Parts: sequence; structure tokens; C-alpha cells
Amino acid sequence: MEQIEKIPGWIERLLLPKLNEITGEIKAIHTRIDSVEKVVTSLRNEMMTKFEAADNKVESLRNEMMLKFEAADNKVESLRNEMISKFETVDSRIASLEGKIASMDSRIASLEDKVEGLRMEMTSRFDSLDARIPVMEKLAELELRLAELERKVAV
Repeated sequence: MEQIEKIPGWIERLLLPKLNEITGEIKAIHTRIDSVEKVVTSLRNEMMTKFEAADNKVESLRNEMMLKFEAADNKVESLRNEMISKFETVDSRIASLEGKIASMDSRIASLEDKVEGLRMEMTSRFDSLDARIPVMEKLAELELRLAELERKVAV
């Protein structure tokens, strides 16, 4: 029995240095875990800072692009309005020219009518002259004969 009572002492003597060694190692592991946790926390904070900076840059670029798109939209709209205005001016000028062409067409038709009237009048006069020429030729011939007769009688 005495040996049984000694067993806890032996176990204590044998195991206590090992337990102390294990306890030291556990404390060292805890220290390393704490150190790793600090590094992980530091890296996490650093990454969060970098992510926030990247988010800010992306947001800044997005805003810049939106401003450029809006400026481009405004420019396109301005050009569109300018083109519409120019087309309206061209349409107005074309309508004006069409009116002038119609006016010119009516004036040309009127002139054609006048030319036709003058042509008919000239044809009529030429026809009248054609009819008078034989009479005038006969009259000239009669005048020549009369002059000859008058010369003969006077002689």
C-alpha cells in the first residue's frame, strides 16, 4: 500500500517536468497565435484600406465617365438640333426655290404664248405681204408702162 501512495509522487515527479514543458510550449504557441492574429488583423486592415481606395478610384472614374457621357450626349443633342435647324433652312430654301420655279414656269408659259402670238401675227403679215407682192409687182409694172406711155405721148 505504501507503494500505492507513492505512485502519485512518482507520477508527479515524472510528469511535472513534461507538463511544465508542455505548458511552456502552449504559452509559446499562444504567443505565436497572438502574433499571427495581429499580423492578420494588420493585413486585413491594410487590405480593407486598399479596397476602399480602389472603390474610391472606381467611383471617381465612374463619375468622370458619367460626366464625359453626359457631355457627349449634350454635344450630340446640340449637333442634332443644329442639323435639324440647317435641314429646316434648306427645306425652306427649297420651298422658296420651288415657288420661284413655279413662277418662272408661268412666266415662261406666258412668254411662250406671246411668242406664239407674235409668230402667228408675223405669219399673218408675211401671208399678207405675199398676197400684196404680186399686186405691187403689177402696180410697178403698170407704173412703168404708164411712164412709157407718157413719154410716147409727150413725144
